[in-house]
Amino acid sequence: MKNRLDCGLYREDLERVLRDVPADFLRGRRVLVTGATGLLGTFLVDVLMEASRRGGDIQVAAVGRNAERATARFGRYAGDPRFEFVRHDVRDPLPDGVRFDIAVGGASLTHPLAYSRHPVETVATNVSGTFHLLDRAATEGARVLFLSSVEIYGESRDGKPFREGDTGALDLSTARAGYTESKRVSEALCQAVAAERGLDVRIVRLCRVFGPTMLPDDSKASSQFLSKATAGEDVVLKSAGNQLFSYLHVSDAVSAVLSVLANGSPGAAYNAASPDCDVRLRDFAAAAADAAGVRVVFDHPDERERRGYSVASTALLDASKLRALGWTPRLSFADAVRRTIAVLRETESP
Repeated sequence: MKNRLDCGLYREDLERVLRDVPADFLRGRRVLVTGATGLLGTFLVDVLMEASRRGGDIQVAAVGRNAERATARFGRYAGDPRFEFVRHDVRDPLPDGVRFDIAVGGASLTHPLAYSRHPVETVATNVSGTFHLLDRAATEGARVLFLSSVEIYGESRDGKPFREGDTGALDLSTARAGYTESKRVSEALCQAVAAERGLDVRIVRLCRVFGPTMLPDDSKASSQFLSKATAGEDVVLKSAGNQLFSYLHVSDAVSAVLSVLANGSPGAAYNAASPDCDVRLRDFAAAAADAAGVRVVFDHPDERERRGYSVASTALLDASKLRALGWTPRLSFADAVRRTIAVLRETESP
């Protein structure tokens, strides 16, 4: 099985991010990433380690709960003095010995089955994890980038893309709402700690992110489409697929994160999305099937799956504010899907 870092397309994605957002502002810094073994966290760690290898002298502390997963994700960095894995549950205060200048808060349960199986843990991870990170960052005098979500907006009332000051319709009557509301509370915590303790905190509101660093147990519809296509199996659509969402390849998402860290304003929130990747769920399924030469078939979701689904049918993001910083998404939707499947096939084949 090939390591992702040995895949040509994956290396191209890393190179593109480093060209778009030179990591000079991170030179000599200690960067902490929570949720480091997740989809976005893994790609971000790879970018930081590559920048450090090229003379950036960046110290990376990757925080996660699962040491076995960390070994699988980051085994290439074992023994590298610039890298440290910190085994830790973010619901508890960070260990005393952890020091950092910049932190990216990305620890969260982020897929439907996790929401339905562990609704209390979903809320606690977001809220407690964010509080402990902000509390330590304020003590350290560090800068924080908090990863928020399109989900904080709810359902669009008029079908138009959300700008940062908008609010859609919110449904609090299900356990699934715990993810949405805990992300909203986490953003409020960011602003509260910034106001009370002078913390430099910036927020990126991500749309639905996909890419080759997704985890095998990711139950998001887009991830399931990509997994099936990678395996050469028919792509299974469990609804009519009319949901219209913003998506973004993980490389463009990490580029957005670094752009806000480098050029964003303290206290500000920025949407990260690409108009070219605003597609209906059925079109995502079709793109994955087309890239792999398989079919799209329909099936009914079971009750557990249904409980974790988003109730939103339209959730698009306007990223004009982020683009004003100089950020530009690079991958078209079709190319992002194709590249994802190609890398997954390389890394998952024996």
